[in-house]
Amino acid sequence: MTEPANTPREKGPARSRRRITGALVLADGSIFEGEGLGATGHAVGEVCFNTAMTGYQEILTDPSYAAQIVCFTFPHVGNVGTNPEDIETTTPAARGLIVKAGITNPSNYRNTQHLDIWLRRNRIVGLGGIDTRALTRRIREQGMPNGIIAHEPTGEFDFDALRRQAREWPGLEGMDLAREVTARQNWTLDEQRWQWNAGYVPGKDNRFHVVVIDYGVKLNILRGLSSIGARLTVVPAMTAWDDIARLMPDGIVLSNGPGDPSATGTYACPVIRKAIDSGLPVFGICLGHQMLALALGARTRKMKQGHHGANHPVKDLSTGKVEIVSMNHGFTVDTQTLPRGVTETHISLFDGTNCGIALEGRPVFSVQYHPEASPGPHDSAYLFDRFAKAMEQRR
Repeated sequence: MTEPANTPREKGPARSRRRITGALVLADGSIFEGEGLGATGHAVGEVCFNTAMTGYQEILTDPSYAAQIVCFTFPHVGNVGTNPEDIETTTPAARGLIVKAGITNPSNYRNTQHLDIWLRRNRIVGLGGIDTRALTRRIREQGMPNGIIAHEPTGEFDFDALRRQAREWPGLEGMDLAREVTARQNWTLDEQRWQWNAGYVPGKDNRFHVVVIDYGVKLNILRGLSSIGARLTVVPAMTAWDDIARLMPDGIVLSNGPGDPSATGTYACPVIRKAIDSGLPVFGICLGHQMLALALGARTRKMKQGHHGANHPVKDLSTGKVEIVSMNHGFTVDTQTLPRGVTETHISLFDGTNCGIALEGRPVFSVQYHPEASPGPHDSAYLFDRFAKAMEQRR
């Protein structure tokens, strides 16, 4: 086993109890050693932390985590197992999973598969037994680093090669990842939000037709829309406006997604501007929020540590109410660049960053967070009703 000379090393509790079979190597050469979990091999990406106490399966299958390695601050991950219902996409986009302890054995009536088996089947590399508090503190102080997560059952690692791959990875700035996770053709989903002992029941009413531009849409966003009576057509991220207009929608949703909004915006913003000019209600979520801001003339910027969790306080400036919301983003709208006629509607109470905008005089609005609450609280479900009201008023 070769190791870079004079390399900072973080040794978790696993080192004294069991053989090292996993490692996280950061671009600066720092190494966190522990127990390999899930799939074998290695994966490179941006390392972030998530503070949610529930919903690890929904987090790992959120397309917004494409090209990211997720460190969970909650110490017990795996205790509810996995199941085929708690997913946000059928092909997970997250590059890796990091936890403090080994994966907890499942103890939940909905469990159908141990998390470790699920990780292997979905080719997600995991790492346990490291000091996740030290890694989280490092990200808070220095920003989200590029890194490579590796799982090798023999314990033999070429740290020089791993460090080189982490250092040479270009990072998320300038990266259009929506193109990688979007649908390849139009499709639909006819399911409402999950109901206790009933699962996902079919939609009802279908009083609206909503076109969702898929930059990496989560299934529960679609279910939230179906629950307000929307018939859905999901279209690929690169779909031209003329093709969308031919579908004769009552409203447009700009979905969540991964990557740099300015990169995706090169082809998305012209379509968004035409959607605004059409007079249709437009509702943006997460990446869709950022690209709506870009289309209106604002700018976005990379954040130091981003927002990743299900316990983020956001203030609605129009009502004064505070919502606890789910967030997952590493870029933010620069409030100072919002043009005249665009109102800031929501702000983060953690750091004051922008969390919502609205276009004056038009049924156009967006939020930075995830109103479908997947995972997380349901404080923001009213936004789907607001969108439904906008579509109703336009009729």
